[in-house]
Amino acid sequence: MQNTVIFQGANRALTMATIAFGANFSVWVLYAVLALELQHTLTLSALDLGLLFASPMLTGAVLRIPAGILADRYNPKYLYTLQMLAVVPSLLILPHLETLTGYMVLGLWIGISGTSFTFGISYVTDWFERHKQGTAMGIFGVGNAGAAITLAAAPYIVERMGWVNIGPLYAAGLLITALLFFWLAPSRPRQSEHVSYNNDQMPLRKILGTLQIWRFSLYYYFVFGSFLALILWLPQYYTNAYGLTAKQAMAFTLFFAATSSMVRALGGWFADRYGGRSVNWTVFWVCLVCLFFLSYPPTSMTIHGVHNDVLINIEINVWVFSALIFVIGIAQGFGRASVYKIINDYYPQQMGAVGGFVAAIGALGGSTLPIAFGLVVDGVGIYSACFMLLYGVLAVCMIAMFFAQKTDRFKRRLHLAKTHNFLND
Repeated sequence: MQNTVIFQGANRALTMATIAFGANFSVWVLYAVLALELQHTLTLSALDLGLLFASPMLTGAVLRIPAGILADRYNPKYLYTLQMLAVVPSLLILPHLETLTGYMVLGLWIGISGTSFTFGISYVTDWFERHKQGTAMGIFGVGNAGAAITLAAAPYIVERMGWVNIGPLYAAGLLITALLFFWLAPSRPRQSEHVSYNNDQMPLRKILGTLQIWRFSLYYYFVFGSFLALILWLPQYYTNAYGLTAKQAMAFTLFFAATSSMVRALGGWFADRYGGRSVNWTVFWVCLVCLFFLSYPPTSMTIHGVHNDVLINIEINVWVFSALIFVIGIAQGFGRASVYKIINDYYPQQMGAVGGFVAAIGALGGSTLPIAFGLVVDGVGIYSACFMLLYGVLAVCMIAMFFAQKTDRFKRRLHLAKTHNFLND
């Protein structure tokens, strides 16, 4: 009977944390929709768009580090609730802005919603045994589907009620979510009625000095950072590169965000069953192949034949492009789950601090990559240059992972040799 009660408590904790994460994520990516309007009203360049996208991502990334440390020290349920309440006023101010600078400054405030992942992951992992935590974290990560909520709901709100009502409506929704979470989410995890949040802390200095944590952060920079960047970048990419309407661009981006978010739970199950590293390698190879084709710009070639010239046009149409993006999104969903499974395998008692640091570096991808996209597109003058950049980022991740695994295998063999007296200390 007691086990049944505990199981129900864990499920309720996971459900409420996931709902709250989805609500926060929908707020965090709100600028992806606003940018389509602001691009025309404020006459924004590609770099301006990148800076606009980067502002909420920046604070959402940087604040994840102190958020992780706080989550290890204090009850993450209360921190989670306070974080949501802190974001509500910024959404009420949104309708009163008129300049790019104003939107960027307010974006820094809205970005506090990005810390929700750190509080939520620390709260959720307390409720599940180690062999189930990959699946639990994967289910929690489905909250990324909050991006799909914004991509689906915000255009409808704009069409029916106007731009000025988006901020207040999102503020009301986040306030209700915060109150429901505080009321319905259980207060104590299953391991003990008197949980201490002060044990086995890892100081920031040690985290910064651990190369392994930096490797995990690099992996997450791609699987999560590029996911964020693509959610923000794809709507205007579809409208500029393929001439789609805003509704069509949102529909394609919605499909990408929703499927990538929903498969994260399945990715957590695969990571539990087959190991995080195996899933990661598969994810990287799939993305590398897709990015190779996406990087190729529309090209026309003239071949001088025997009797006349032959003109060849090479271009990825919108359907092939969307299919490749869809595959990348699925792979990234698996990758986000597998990275956190690896982290939990190595640092189960420091998920707040270590997980928060890795999440911060990953979220920095959502801040730095849109700016980099704008720079390369403006500089090179090719829309697909953003995918060339992602291809390079992924190549660095794969090289780092290859040498890390090679080093780990060597250390294991050396330890085994010493254990069996093949080598002397």
